[in-house]
Amino acid sequence: MSNSAAKKLLALVSLLVSALLAIVFTDIQPPATFQDAKQLAWEVHADNPRTFYCGCRYQGNRVDLASCGYQPRKNRQRASRVEWEHVVPAWVIGHQRQCWKQGGRDRCSANDPLFARAEADLHNLMPAIGEVNGDRSNYPFGMLDAKPHQYGQCQVVVDFAARKVMPREEIRGVIARTYLYMHERYQLRMSKQDRQLYGAWDRMYPVTEQERRRNQAIACRMGWGNPHVSSVDLGQCGIASQLRGVVASALGAAKGLPLEQVGEVVLGLLRR
Repeated sequence: MSNSAAKKLLALVSLLVSALLAIVFTDIQPPATFQDAKQLAWEVHADNPRTFYCGCRYQGNRVDLASCGYQPRKNRQRASRVEWEHVVPAWVIGHQRQCWKQGGRDRCSANDPLFARAEADLHNLMPAIGEVNGDRSNYPFGMLDAKPHQYGQCQVVVDFAARKVMPREEIRGVIARTYLYMHERYQLRMSKQDRQLYGAWDRMYPVTEQERRRNQAIACRMGWGNPHVSSVDLGQCGIASQLRGVVASALGAAKGLPLEQVGEVVLGLLRR
């Protein structure tokens, strides 16, 4: 193949792939409701099925309490199941919206598009032991003098009197970057004290490789990542990643062919 023909081939393939990628990426739709988000969340966390606050393994929605030395505080039945926790509570999001005053969370979910998007944001959802999810309620995070003791070897502390939760060190950076992201994306108010806390946790507890993988997986289901975690590559998402293989195959298969046959080669590969 001549240099001129090769250039035309590359231009043709590049144009075709660019058009297809544009279609693919505009088809990435974030979940519309919290129920939809929970279904996708199982897929996002399938490569690391561990609960957020305690690090317990789980299978399906059943928690292996022995895997992290968890001891139920009060509710063994709820402790045995996985629930999807909003790191930034729905209460925090809703109390800054007029809809909450008119009917609470249900009213906001049904009538406030911004709240519905925030409630269904996968970046803010984590698998949690049901009992810890319930005990955390809508309490803010912070530092406490108390030592972990309420849940066996699980390192979370819930101070019911102070209405505050101290998470284990391993997830403080994740919490910080989630709060920073949610407050920026959904224009939520944040106190100066919280900004200082989450800024400090963000610096003290750097992004892990697992956090980056989760960010990428969520980006492929929502169309964007959390910029406080890492950049994302939408070219890795679903059919888009397959298109890269098509391009490579097309270039190999079309080598030496007349230019008029190149289109047939590419289309044949896409039909597979």
